[in-house]
Amino acid sequence: MDITLVNRIATTLPADDTHPYRTGAWQPQHEEFDVDDLDVIGEIPDDLDGVYLRNTENPIHPALDRYHPFDGDGMVHLAGFRGGKAFYRNRFVRTAGFFAEQEAGQSLWAGIAEHPKVAVAEGGWGARQRMKDASSTDVVIHAGQAVTSFYQCGELYRLDPLTLETLGTTSWDGRFPTDGVSAHAKVDPATGEMLFFNYSKQAPYMHYGVVNAQNELVHYTEVPLPGPRLPHDMVFTPNYSILNDCPLYWDEDLLKNDIHAARMHDKPTRFAVIPRHGSADQIRWFEADPTYVLHWTNAWEEGDEIVIEGFFQHQPVPQPAADDPMRLYRFVAIDYMETRLHRWRLNLRTGQATEESLRDDFTEFGVINPNFLGHKSRYVYAATAVPGWFMFNGLVKHDTWTGEDTAVRHADGVVCSEPVMAPRIGSASEDDGYVLTFTSDVENDSSECMIFDAQAMTEGPVARVRLPQRISSGTHATWAPGADIPHWTA
Repeated sequence: MDITLVNRIATTLPADDTHPYRTGAWQPQHEEFDVDDLDVIGEIPDDLDGVYLRNTENPIHPALDRYHPFDGDGMVHLAGFRGGKAFYRNRFVRTAGFFAEQEAGQSLWAGIAEHPKVAVAEGGWGARQRMKDASSTDVVIHAGQAVTSFYQCGELYRLDPLTLETLGTTSWDGRFPTDGVSAHAKVDPATGEMLFFNYSKQAPYMHYGVVNAQNELVHYTEVPLPGPRLPHDMVFTPNYSILNDCPLYWDEDLLKNDIHAARMHDKPTRFAVIPRHGSADQIRWFEADPTYVLHWTNAWEEGDEIVIEGFFQHQPVPQPAADDPMRLYRFVAIDYMETRLHRWRLNLRTGQATEESLRDDFTEFGVINPNFLGHKSRYVYAATAVPGWFMFNGLVKHDTWTGEDTAVRHADGVVCSEPVMAPRIGSASEDDGYVLTFTSDVENDSSECMIFDAQAMTEGPVARVRLPQRISSGTHATWAPGADIPHWTA
């Protein structure tokens, strides 16, 4: 294993840090590496060809008041596979906030659990403002580049998908929205288009847009809402994009005093179905049971219906004990939110929505075979969590047609990342490929990229690729085949 230390970033975090989401499985990294020909236990399949990218909140400085696990600076980890070998890179996303705080030697903006008034610097980003756009939430591949984004709306940062060099922000020839772009933009593999939304505290409160395969903004329209909302994800079909208005959003009375406290309201969940290049007057609204959905897995057209699958929260506002010292962080634990895989059907002919729960167990951060995005799919690969924590202790393959599950539980003390499903070269069926996840073993101070055969996950990983350092737990990931990466074979 040929390891090159590329950079060591100056940090002001205390050496004896005790914060639960800056230690253990969430211990941040401040060194950037290039590693070729990683050590492997097992054998990397020859027909696994491409890159697995995962974004991570990775703090550099203590919070101004209190740190939340969504506040850290963006760091992307990359494991690439070709010819039966693997390489690794990790880089901070060089955002404007990253550079400003490096120069200041401290945090400058408020985090999600802090009042905006604690911000030291003026301005900032995010739908609530006075926040740092850490570009730490999501990552996709579009127009041959990796694109990172921030969950409360901000810039889109473009990275080289092989070196992870930050190439700058997206401008779209000066047409980039003033409200920014939310995490969870979707790339349609059939057209190369990237579909996105944003939200803000100013009417019309949401917009929707389409960027073509050449990275040109070709469509942007209002999605009028009754007030500020907190959407987090979207889905699409070949003809439609589906946005949402869930009844978990900022308390309107507290918001008048610049207090951003999310509350459940006595209103239905609403779906906005818009033609892919449609306008606000073409939106069809559907109502369903009240909930909040962080992540959808897929949508498709089936006769007169649009079918949507995602994770229904049965407790969008959890109720941890008042004296729980971890109370603040229980709100991001999937067992406290009670997230279960769910299906909605929106009938375009009758205007009615029906729905059903697909599972009793709590899972989240589900993905599918990317070749099936927007089309009828059968399998969802999701994560299970350590009770009470935002940490994943295993993977589940949900068969949404038969109701059967295939579960993989990691050893105690080992946590994993949101998986990706990588179709093998020449794949012949939806689950003909590999499921990949990064793991962190706190006790042994090590990390690996595990590769499972998607059709035989319970047999254990076919390969365990050793990383040069233990990496922090993280958020979202993506897979891109080598054919989508410029200069892949150079």
